[in-house]
Amino acid sequence: MIRQTILATATAAAMASPAAAELIDKVSPHSVAVTMDRLVSAVEGAGATVFARVDHAAGAAKVEMDLRPTQLLIFGNPKLGTPAMLDGQTAGLDLPLRVLAYADGEGVVHVTYHAPASLGKTHGLPADAKYLAMMTGALDKLTSKAIAAE
Repeated sequence: MIRQTILATATAAAMASPAAAELIDKVSPHSVAVTMDRLVSAVEGAGATVFARVDHAAGAAKVEMDLRPTQLLIFGNPKLGTPAMLDGQTAGLDLPLRVLAYADGEGVVHVTYHAPASLGKTHGLPADAKYLAMMTGALDKLTSKAIAAE
């Protein structure tokens, strides 16, 4: 019920704001921790830099609150991010890239991130910018490796 309310609110907000970020969501057969370990490996294997891994559930536990497993990975490659910020410096608000892995109420693990095209819309970047296409491909490839069944 809560999830439906949140989804309805998010959908209404997205429709009200043309610059609202499109979310890409994939399901992982692995736990949140394993999914993130696999994502870190894929990111580093691709030559990108992991800047931070945030364990939101651990943070919640520190203030005596329960949160299902939820981790955020912040990573990037200046060869892609810098051209975006040269075209629209406010893109630095959304860069480096971020991927969230979390377990929903049924225990299903999701991998979710903003579509780079929405980054372009939000910050006035050229829709045909090569770096947006490269970010899109990289995020798809890296998250697909993280959730692969192997």
